[in-house]
Amino acid sequence: MKNFKNDGSGINMPHFDMKDPEKSKDKLLKLAKAAGITAVAVAAFTVFNSGLYRVSEQEQAVVTRLGKVQDVKTAGMYFKVPIIDTVHKVRTTTHGMPIGYKIANEEYGENGEATSVTEQSLMITSDFNFVNTDFYIEYRVSDPVSYLYNSSDPENILENLAQASIRTVVSNYNVDDVMTTSKNKVQSDVRDSLISALTQANIGLEVVNVSIQDVEPPTQEVMSAFKAVENAKQGSETSINNANKYKSEQLPAAEANADKIEKAAEAKKEARIAEAEGQVARFNAMYDQYKLNPLITKQRMFYETMEDVLPNLKVIIDDGGTQTMLPLDSFTSSYSSTVPAASAPATDAQAPGDTENSTEENAE
Repeated sequence: MKNFKNDGSGINMPHFDMKDPEKSKDKLLKLAKAAGITAVAVAAFTVFNSGLYRVSEQEQAVVTRLGKVQDVKTAGMYFKVPIIDTVHKVRTTTHGMPIGYKIANEEYGENGEATSVTEQSLMITSDFNFVNTDFYIEYRVSDPVSYLYNSSDPENILENLAQASIRTVVSNYNVDDVMTTSKNKVQSDVRDSLISALTQANIGLEVVNVSIQDVEPPTQEVMSAFKAVENAKQGSETSINNANKYKSEQLPAAEANADKIEKAAEAKKEARIAEAEGQVARFNAMYDQYKLNPLITKQRMFYETMEDVLPNLKVIIDDGGTQTMLPLDSFTSSYSSTVPAASAPATDAQAPGDTENSTEENAE
């Protein structure tokens, strides 16, 4: 360039025109001003860039200004005043805490190799028996401000509260219930107790879930006995389930059969009622005819009854004076075959008119 020269060191130095010092001075001032503006811009950019920060989806950021909490930021890009503002990021994802055992490799969480911690797992029940219980507590940060400033070690406080809640709840159950039928109830009671304790402690943590990992007696002999009891209870439950299944299968069939019998009885009842009503109607009609002519009606009823009672009986009508030996079939048949009808004594015969009168008298 025209106003710079190389002094041999590789650096272009400004060239001062000794004939015109004022002009050279102005150039130097402009150069210095330009350099100052550039330095200020660089410094301003550096300061601005240092004030930018980003909060991820799994975090919350607590912003403090000179030690006083100003705001809690969720996911996004934000700006803080350098030196004056401080940002503390807190992860809000779910964490796990084992109680009664330790995970050798924390990186793998529950799948890591676990070792028992007897001073945490050994509990006493309401019937003064001992039992080893392992729990897994899932928790997360619910209040970042309380988590950062209300305690120095909130996780340690959570662990102590969890152990106290577990011991309190287990002491309310006997050993059989803890190991067999009441596991779900124990989990629920521990969770409720721990939630209440964390609310009072106000350390910014909340319980997501409490689960029993393992429950066993402290000795092998007791463990075998409890396993036998557990197997017996499972067998009892299986039998009850099978009985309920049989009941559910047989009860509908029995109800259907009962309904069928009931309907058949109702149908038979209706038929009997209809038959009785028909007989009553018939009797009433017959009684109406009887009132019109009682003698004829009685004779007709007598003849109809005799036809029904004695359908194949042979009836001989005489004058009442002849003595006859019964049965008469053989006598009358042999007599009719040997004696012609014309040879019968005319004196013993009765006029037709007399026969009819005799029949009417006998009928009456």
